[in-house]
Amino acid sequence: MRLATGAGAGHGLEEGFDRLDKSGGATSAPETGRDSTASATISSGEALARVRVVLSQTSHPGNIGAAARACKTMGLSQLWLVAPQRFPDPEAEARASGAGDLLASARVVNTLAEALTGTVAAVALTARPREIGAPQVAPREAAERLLSFTAQGEVALVFGNEQAGLSSEDAGLCSLLCQIPTNPAYSSLNLAAAVQILVYEMRLAAGATALRTAGHDEEPARMEEIEGLHVHLLRVMQALEFYDPANPRRLEPKLRRFIARSQPLREDVNILRGLLTAMEKHLTDAG
Repeated sequence: MRLATGAGAGHGLEEGFDRLDKSGGATSAPETGRDSTASATISSGEALARVRVVLSQTSHPGNIGAAARACKTMGLSQLWLVAPQRFPDPEAEARASGAGDLLASARVVNTLAEALTGTVAAVALTARPREIGAPQVAPREAAERLLSFTAQGEVALVFGNEQAGLSSEDAGLCSLLCQIPTNPAYSSLNLAAAVQILVYEMRLAAGATALRTAGHDEEPARMEEIEGLHVHLLRVMQALEFYDPANPRRLEPKLRRFIARSQPLREDVNILRGLLTAMEKHLTDAG
Protein backbone atom coordinates (compact mmCIF):
# COMPACT_ATOMS: atom_id res chain seq x y z
CA MET A 1 0.00 0.00 0.00
CA ARG A 2 2.09 2.87 -1.32
CA LEU A 3 1.04 6.49 -1.45
CA ALA A 4 0.56 7.82 -4.94
CA THR A 5 1.32 11.44 -5.74
CA GLY A 6 -1.32 13.68 -7.22
CA ALA A 7 -5.04 13.98 -6.56
CA GLY A 8 -5.53 10.40 -5.46
CA ALA A 9 -2.70 10.32 -2.95
CA GLY A 10 -4.94 9.62 0.03
CA HIS A 11 -6.65 6.48 -1.26
CA GLY A 12 -3.90 4.02 -0.33
CA LEU A 13 -3.89 5.28 3.23
CA GLU A 14 -7.65 4.91 3.50
CA GLU A 15 -7.30 1.22 2.71
CA GLY A 16 -4.90 0.88 5.63
CA PHE A 17 -7.02 2.64 8.22
CA ASP A 18 -10.12 0.78 7.03
CA ARG A 19 -8.40 -2.36 8.34
CA LEU A 20 -8.31 -1.02 11.88
CA ASP A 21 -10.85 -2.28 14.36
CA LYS A 22 -12.58 0.03 16.84
CA SER A 23 -9.92 -0.52 19.49
CA GLY A 24 -7.24 0.87 17.18
CA GLY A 25 -5.46 -2.42 16.52
CA ALA A 26 -4.85 -3.78 13.06
CA THR A 27 -7.29 -6.56 12.22
CA SER A 28 -5.00 -7.70 9.43
CA ALA A 29 -1.82 -6.43 7.88
CA PRO A 30 -2.08 -4.04 4.93
CA GLU A 31 -1.27 -5.65 1.61
CA THR A 32 2.29 -4.47 1.31
CA GLY A 33 3.88 -7.79 0.41
CA ARG A 34 5.59 -7.82 3.82
CA ASP A 35 5.37 -10.49 6.48
CA SER A 36 2.29 -9.84 8.62
CA THR A 37 4.19 -11.07 11.69
CA ALA A 38 6.64 -8.17 11.52
CA SER A 39 4.67 -6.19 14.10
CA ALA A 40 5.62 -8.79 16.69
CA THR A 41 9.34 -8.21 16.23
CA ILE A 42 9.76 -4.47 15.62
CA SER A 43 11.27 -2.61 18.59
CA SER A 44 10.02 0.70 19.96
CA GLY A 45 13.14 2.42 18.63
CA GLU A 46 12.61 0.99 15.16
CA ALA A 47 8.95 2.03 15.23
CA LEU A 48 9.77 5.62 16.17
CA ALA A 49 12.49 5.75 13.50
CA ARG A 50 9.79 5.12 10.89
CA VAL A 51 7.71 8.14 11.88
CA ARG A 52 8.01 11.24 9.70
CA VAL A 53 7.10 14.54 11.31
CA VAL A 54 5.96 16.73 8.43
CA LEU A 55 5.68 20.51 8.81
CA SER A 56 3.81 22.08 5.90
CA GLN A 57 4.55 25.67 4.82
CA THR A 58 5.86 26.75 8.22
CA SER A 59 6.21 30.54 8.37
CA HIS A 60 8.42 30.97 11.45
CA PRO A 61 11.85 29.27 11.46
CA GLY A 62 11.85 29.23 15.26
CA ASN A 63 8.96 26.79 15.16
CA ILE A 64 10.95 24.47 12.92
CA GLY A 65 13.82 24.46 15.41
CA ALA A 66 11.50 23.94 18.39
CA ALA A 67 9.75 21.10 16.57
CA ALA A 68 13.12 19.45 15.92
CA ARG A 69 13.90 19.67 19.62
CA ALA A 70 10.50 18.17 20.49
CA CYS A 71 11.12 15.27 18.12
CA LYS A 72 14.59 14.49 19.43
CA THR A 73 13.47 14.47 23.07
CA MET A 74 10.96 11.75 22.20
CA GLY A 75 13.28 9.66 20.03
CA LEU A 76 11.93 10.64 16.59
CA SER A 77 14.54 11.46 13.98
CA GLN A 78 12.74 12.23 10.69
CA LEU A 79 11.81 15.85 10.02
CA TRP A 80 10.25 16.74 6.66
CA LEU A 81 9.58 20.34 5.62
CA VAL A 82 7.10 21.24 2.92
CA ALA A 83 7.91 24.60 1.30
CA PRO A 84 9.09 26.37 4.47
CA GLN A 85 9.15 30.15 4.14
CA ARG A 86 12.58 30.51 5.84
CA PHE A 87 14.93 27.55 6.08
CA PRO A 88 17.71 27.10 6.85
CA ASP A 89 17.78 29.97 9.30
CA PRO A 90 19.85 30.91 12.38
CA GLU A 91 16.70 31.18 14.49
CA ALA A 92 15.81 27.58 13.70
CA GLU A 93 19.28 26.53 14.85
CA ALA A 94 18.93 28.53 18.07
CA ARG A 95 15.51 27.10 18.94
CA ALA A 96 16.62 23.54 18.17
CA SER A 97 18.85 23.69 21.26
CA GLY A 98 20.98 20.61 20.62
CA ALA A 99 18.78 19.06 17.95
CA GLY A 100 20.67 20.63 15.07
CA ASP A 101 21.35 17.19 13.64
CA LEU A 102 17.64 16.85 12.87
CA LEU A 103 17.69 20.18 11.07
CA ALA A 104 20.76 19.13 9.10
CA SER A 105 19.09 15.90 7.99
CA ALA A 106 15.65 17.46 7.39
CA ARG A 107 14.12 16.71 3.98
CA VAL A 108 12.79 19.81 2.19
CA VAL A 109 10.18 19.19 -0.51
CA ASN A 110 7.75 21.31 -2.50
CA THR A 111 4.45 19.54 -1.82
CA LEU A 112 2.84 17.43 0.88
CA ALA A 113 2.33 14.64 -1.64
CA GLU A 114 6.11 14.43 -2.01
CA ALA A 115 6.57 14.28 1.77
CA LEU A 116 4.09 11.42 2.03
CA THR A 117 5.40 9.38 -0.87
CA GLY A 118 6.36 5.93 0.38
CA THR A 119 4.38 6.10 3.61
CA VAL A 120 1.74 3.52 4.52
CA ALA A 121 -0.35 5.75 6.83
CA ALA A 122 -0.62 9.43 7.76
CA VAL A 123 -2.42 11.52 10.37
CA ALA A 124 -3.19 15.21 9.84
CA LEU A 125 -3.40 17.60 12.79
CA THR A 126 -6.32 19.97 12.57
CA ALA A 127 -7.50 22.73 14.90
CA ARG A 128 -11.08 22.75 13.68
CA PRO A 129 -13.83 20.27 12.85
CA ARG A 130 -14.20 19.46 9.16
CA GLU A 131 -17.65 18.65 7.82
CA ILE A 132 -16.23 16.54 5.03
CA GLY A 133 -13.12 14.53 5.67
CA ALA A 134 -11.53 11.55 7.30
CA PRO A 135 -12.47 10.31 10.79
CA GLN A 136 -11.25 12.56 13.59
CA VAL A 137 -9.73 11.26 16.83
CA ALA A 138 -7.79 12.52 19.87
CA PRO A 139 -3.96 12.34 20.01
CA ARG A 140 -3.67 9.11 22.01
CA GLU A 141 -5.85 7.10 19.67
CA ALA A 142 -4.20 8.67 16.64
CA ALA A 143 -0.75 7.67 17.90
CA GLU A 144 -1.79 4.12 18.69
CA ARG A 145 -3.41 3.63 15.31
CA LEU A 146 -0.51 5.19 13.44
CA LEU A 147 2.14 3.14 15.29
CA SER A 148 0.31 -0.06 14.38
CA PHE A 149 1.45 0.51 10.79
CA THR A 150 5.15 0.98 11.45
CA ALA A 151 5.82 -2.73 10.99
CA GLN A 152 4.72 -2.33 7.36
CA GLY A 153 6.63 0.85 6.55
CA GLU A 154 7.01 4.53 7.30
CA VAL A 155 4.15 6.68 8.62
CA ALA A 156 3.64 10.43 8.96
CA LEU A 157 2.35 13.06 11.35
CA VAL A 158 1.36 16.14 9.35
CA PHE A 159 1.19 19.68 10.77
CA GLY A 160 -0.05 22.71 8.86
CA ASN A 161 0.93 26.36 8.69
CA GLU A 162 0.79 28.42 11.92
CA GLN A 163 -1.90 30.78 10.62
CA ALA A 164 -4.07 28.74 8.30
CA GLY A 165 -3.33 25.13 9.19
CA LEU A 166 -3.72 22.54 6.45
CA SER A 167 -5.77 23.15 3.35
CA SER A 168 -8.65 20.79 2.69
CA GLU A 169 -6.70 19.35 -0.21
CA ASP A 170 -3.68 18.55 1.96
CA ALA A 171 -5.81 17.19 4.79
CA GLY A 172 -7.46 14.97 2.21
CA LEU A 173 -4.14 13.24 1.56
CA CYS A 174 -4.32 11.78 5.08
CA SER A 175 -6.79 9.12 6.15
CA LEU A 176 -7.13 10.17 9.76
CA LEU A 177 -7.55 13.59 11.36
CA CYS A 178 -6.44 14.43 14.88
CA GLN A 179 -7.56 17.30 17.06
CA ILE A 180 -5.96 18.19 20.38
CA PRO A 181 -8.74 18.80 22.95
CA THR A 182 -7.88 22.31 24.14
CA ASN A 183 -9.74 24.86 26.26
CA PRO A 184 -12.77 25.93 24.15
CA ALA A 185 -12.40 29.50 25.43
CA TYR A 186 -8.78 29.69 24.24
CA SER A 187 -7.76 27.02 21.77
CA SER A 188 -4.69 28.71 20.27
CA LEU A 189 -1.78 26.27 20.44
CA ASN A 190 1.75 26.95 19.26
CA LEU A 191 2.91 24.70 16.41
CA ALA A 192 5.92 23.33 18.32
CA ALA A 193 3.72 22.67 21.36
CA ALA A 194 1.34 20.66 19.19
CA VAL A 195 4.27 18.69 17.81
CA GLN A 196 5.50 17.99 21.36
CA ILE A 197 2.11 16.61 22.39
CA LEU A 198 1.85 14.28 19.42
CA VAL A 199 5.42 12.97 19.50
CA TYR A 200 5.03 12.30 23.22
CA GLU A 201 1.93 10.24 22.47
CA MET A 202 3.86 8.41 19.75
CA ARG A 203 6.56 7.51 22.25
CA LEU A 204 3.96 6.18 24.68
CA ALA A 205 2.27 4.20 21.91
CA ALA A 206 5.63 2.65 21.02
CA GLY A 207 5.93 1.38 24.58
CA ALA A 208 8.95 3.51 25.48
CA THR A 209 7.77 4.32 29.00
CA ALA A 210 10.82 3.53 31.15
CA LEU A 211 11.73 6.39 33.47
CA ARG A 212 15.26 7.43 34.29
CA THR A 213 16.26 6.90 37.92
CA ALA A 214 19.09 8.41 39.89
CA GLY A 215 21.86 6.23 41.31
CA HIS A 216 22.11 2.48 41.01
CA ASP A 217 19.47 0.20 39.57
CA GLU A 218 16.76 -0.72 42.06
CA GLU A 219 16.69 -4.48 42.54
CA PRO A 220 13.53 -6.05 43.98
CA ALA A 221 13.88 -8.27 47.03
CA ARG A 222 13.96 -12.01 46.41
CA MET A 223 11.39 -14.38 47.87
CA GLU A 224 13.76 -15.83 50.48
CA GLU A 225 14.78 -12.32 51.58
CA ILE A 226 11.14 -11.31 52.08
CA GLU A 227 10.51 -14.53 53.98
CA GLY A 228 13.52 -13.81 56.20
CA LEU A 229 12.12 -10.34 56.92
CA HIS A 230 8.76 -11.85 57.84
CA VAL A 231 10.31 -14.34 60.28
CA HIS A 232 12.51 -11.63 61.79
CA LEU A 233 9.52 -9.33 62.31
CA LEU A 234 7.55 -12.05 64.08
CA ARG A 235 10.52 -12.84 66.34
CA VAL A 236 10.94 -9.21 67.39
CA MET A 237 7.21 -8.69 67.87
CA GLN A 238 7.15 -11.78 70.08
CA ALA A 239 10.04 -10.41 72.14
CA LEU A 240 8.09 -7.17 72.52
CA GLU A 241 5.03 -9.20 73.59
CA PHE A 242 3.11 -7.74 70.69
CA TYR A 243 2.69 -11.15 69.06
CA ASP A 244 1.68 -14.43 70.68
CA PRO A 245 2.36 -17.51 68.49
CA ALA A 246 -0.20 -19.45 70.53
CA ASN A 247 -2.88 -16.91 69.67
CA PRO A 248 -1.77 -15.27 66.41
CA ARG A 249 -5.25 -14.25 65.32
CA ARG A 250 -4.84 -12.94 61.74
CA LEU A 251 -1.66 -11.02 62.35
CA GLU A 252 0.61 -13.23 60.24
CA PRO A 253 -1.41 -13.12 56.98
CA LYS A 254 -2.02 -9.39 57.43
CA LEU A 255 1.70 -8.83 57.91
CA ARG A 256 2.44 -10.82 54.76
CA ARG A 257 -0.14 -8.76 52.87
CA PHE A 258 1.43 -5.54 54.12
CA ILE A 259 4.90 -6.61 52.95
CA ALA A 260 3.59 -7.85 49.59
CA ARG A 261 1.80 -4.58 48.91
CA SER A 262 4.95 -2.57 49.54
CA GLN A 263 6.94 -4.58 46.94
CA PRO A 264 10.19 -3.99 48.85
CA LEU A 265 13.57 -3.65 47.22
CA ARG A 266 16.59 -5.58 48.49
CA GLU A 267 17.88 -2.36 50.01
CA ASP A 268 14.56 -1.84 51.82
CA VAL A 269 14.72 -5.33 53.33
CA ASN A 270 18.31 -4.80 54.46
CA ILE A 271 17.37 -1.54 56.22
CA LEU A 272 14.43 -3.14 58.01
CA ARG A 273 16.47 -6.18 59.02
CA GLY A 274 19.14 -3.84 60.40
CA LEU A 275 16.52 -1.97 62.42
CA LEU A 276 15.10 -5.21 63.81
CA THR A 277 18.58 -6.42 64.75
CA ALA A 278 19.22 -3.15 66.62
CA MET A 279 15.91 -3.57 68.46
CA GLU A 280 16.86 -7.11 69.45
CA LYS A 281 20.21 -5.90 70.78
CA HIS A 282 18.51 -3.17 72.78
CA LEU A 283 16.07 -5.69 74.27
CA THR A 284 18.95 -8.01 75.20
CA ASP A 285 20.94 -5.20 76.83
CA ALA A 286 17.87 -3.99 78.73
CA GLY A 287 17.10 -7.50 79.97
